[in-house]
Amino acid sequence: MKAHTLSKPEIILGLQDEIRRTEEARYDHRLHALLMVAQGKKCSEVAELFGDSTRTVQDWVQRFEKEGFAGLYDAERPGRPKRLNGEQRQEIGAVLRGTPNEGGLRGHIADWKTLSAYIMKRYGISLGEWQCQRMFSQLGFRLRKPRPVIAHADPDQQVGYKKTEIDNGTRCC
Repeated sequence: MKAHTLSKPEIILGLQDEIRRTEEARYDHRLHALLMVAQGKKCSEVAELFGDSTRTVQDWVQRFEKEGFAGLYDAERPGRPKRLNGEQRQEIGAVLRGTPNEGGLRGHIADWKTLSAYIMKRYGISLGEWQCQRMFSQLGFRLRKPRPVIAHADPDQQVGYKKTEIDNGTRCC
C-alpha cells in the first residue's frame, strides 16, 4: 500500500491555521497532544509533531495537572471592553434584518457609515466605520451595494448610445 504524505509547507500552514481558527479545534489539538504525552512521548517530540514549541506543550501539561480539562480551554484575554453590550448588538442585528420603519429609519442601513450614525443616534456610542464593518460581519451580514439604475435601463434606448454598431457580425465605425 502506498504511503500518503502531505508535506507541502502551504498545506501544513493551512492545517495549522484551521486548528487555530476555533476554540473547539484548539481544545482538541491540546487534547491530542496531552494524549501522546500520557502515552509516553516527550513534550519535545509531541511539540515537533504538532508544530508547537516544547514550552507550549509543557504549559498544557502543567495546566492540565493543575486544572484538569478546564485548563485546556483558552483563558480570557485582556483587552478593551466592548462598547455595545450583547442586548444592544442583538437589537442592531434585528434592525438590520427588519424593515427600515421597524428600526425607526427613513432608509436602509446600507453601509458602515450609516450604521455608525445609527448607533450614535440610538445609543449615544461612537463607533468607527471599521468597528461597524467588523460588527456587520460578526452579525452575519455582508455589504451588498444596490445595482446602479443604468443596469435596469431600456435596452432599445441603450442601442442609440453605443459608439459602435454591429452589422452582420462585423464591426463598423
